[in-house]
Amino acid sequence: MTVQIAIIGLGQIGGSFGLALAGREDLISRIGHDREAKVARQAEKIGAVDQVERNLPRAVRAAELVLLCLPLNQMRETLEIIAPHLKEGAVVMETSMAKEAVSAWAAELLPGGRRYIGLTPVINPAYLHEVDTGIEAARADLFKNGLIGIVTPPQADSGAIKLAADLTRLVGANPMFIDPVEVDGLMSATHILPQLIAAALLNATIDQPGWKEARKLAGRAYAESSEPIVQVSDVQALSHAAVLNRENVLRLVDSSVAALHALREDIEAGDEAALTERLERARQGRLRWWAERQMGDWSYEAMTRIDAPETPGMLGRLFGVGRKPKKEN
Repeated sequence: MTVQIAIIGLGQIGGSFGLALAGREDLISRIGHDREAKVARQAEKIGAVDQVERNLPRAVRAAELVLLCLPLNQMRETLEIIAPHLKEGAVVMETSMAKEAVSAWAAELLPGGRRYIGLTPVINPAYLHEVDTGIEAARADLFKNGLIGIVTPPQADSGAIKLAADLTRLVGANPMFIDPVEVDGLMSATHILPQLIAAALLNATIDQPGWKEARKLAGRAYAESSEPIVQVSDVQALSHAAVLNRENVLRLVDSSVAALHALREDIEAGDEAALTERLERARQGRLRWWAERQMGDWSYEAMTRIDAPETPGMLGRLFGVGRKPKKEN
């Protein structure tokens, strides 16, 4: 039995899923689609997909699994286009930063017998400092020894959950089961907020009085602090994510403003001891997080949120994922 997987959106994430599934052509057929023909051709050239299909409805028509690796601002439109063409029993998964919204769109748009599961990939720590984006940044081991959050809406189909768990293990990651509301808050703090703060830093400095000379002196701290906004390939998608997650984002922005204000008060008061304490606490927190993230072993926590499915799903039956080892006589 061959499982057909349609990967829609062949940037870093979509391309990396494709590369991680390479070498199983006898069991998996990878169909790729991207709005940009050049990107699709490059994905096929590097072996991220077996075949490119320029027509979006045709790309998903025979797929058991449709994986949407798209900017958030393209997600609803894509769901609307593909919904009438999905085969009975197809599972749609996606990798956006606004799971509660996309889950609601899927419930609204997908016809009966078609199922939805959200995925939140966490990349291999070896690539955290890479600045490349798009298909050029796709790696076969991008998810290796990491986590993929499996976002399960209420009354999620057990077969779809099993399929997501199988896919996660096939690309070398551990599954963490989580609900849409929780993951939206976490993604707002760890992805959206850093990009907004980078934008705020740039808007506060570039083209302001003194920038003509300051730009000559800006170094590593400025480059690394401002870099998150450059990693955003589509700023409209970031705007869309911030607005859809507005409750979480506003709370985090207010918290960030309060933290800056506390630093300002220490500086204004000339309280060097208090300022040093705040800075050192931040420094130690960052060092602790970095060490934990580099280890990348969250297996002791990964399955604590809900019980994982015990029986293998479609991909598990094909590849033995999730099977218990046979007892020796």
